[in-house]
Formats: sequence, structure tokens, C-alpha cells
Amino acid sequence: MKAYLTRRYMFSASHRLHSETMSMEENLATYGKCNNPYGHGHNYALEVTVSGQVDEQTGMICNLVDLDGFVKREVLEHFDVQNLNTLPEFAKNVPTTEHLCIVLYEIVQRGFKFAHLEKVRLEETMMNSFEYAGGAETRI
Repeated sequence: MKAYLTRRYMFSASHRLHSETMSMEENLATYGKCNNPYGHGHNYALEVTVSGQVDEQTGMICNLVDLDGFVKREVLEHFDVQNLNTLPEFAKNVPTTEHLCIVLYEIVQRGFKFAHLEKVRLEETMMNSFEYAGGAETRI
């Protein structure tokens, strides 16, 4: 019996949407107020959805302690209260929430081996959320 588990985590980070390959005018036209030279911050809500067979003995897909510990150690401790522009993950890419969502998916995909990762969903604001479910064509 396959089941799905979605767990929600919160972290805060700042970023400036700015591409070195575009002029100042192009950046402003593309990113608008998000191109502010001082950046801006968000209180992100990250949802991690995993799936798997329900273990007959435990009744669980995976132990929440394992999932929470992994996300805390590999995601929250690395990204919380950070300027995304300064992190190595964004040395070559604009730290849009789309890119951040892909990066978070890849971290969980590589490291969490207790259940199958279905997708990550990242809520940036009440009006914006992004999902990524993997795909070989979208490595950043």
C-alpha cells in the first residue's frame, strides 16, 4: 500500500533578483522591485512530499524524526537567515524561487534515502508558490 506524506518547514532568507548577463535596464525591466540593490527577504514555507509503502510493523512510510532531522541539518541550517545571492548554489544562477525550489529538491533527492521524494513545494508569499518534482532536463 503506497501512501504520501507531506511535511512543512519554515525558514527565512533574502535575495536580489539580478543577472550579471543583463544590463541594469534589462534587470529592472525583468525583475522590477525585486532587483532592489539591497535585496529583500521572504519567510518561506517548504513542503516536502515523500511516498512509499506503509510498513506493516510501524504503520509509517518513514520515520518523521529521520525526515525532520535531515531537512533541519541539510536545508534549514544552510538556508535559514541567509542571503541566497552569497551561497555557492547560486554562483551561476539568479536566486529566483524557481531555482531555489530545484536546489532544495536536489538536496533532498540526493540525501534522504528513507522514502521516495515526490516533490517539493516552496511558498514565497501568499500569492506565489512553486513546485518541482524532478526531471533530468532541469539540472541547475
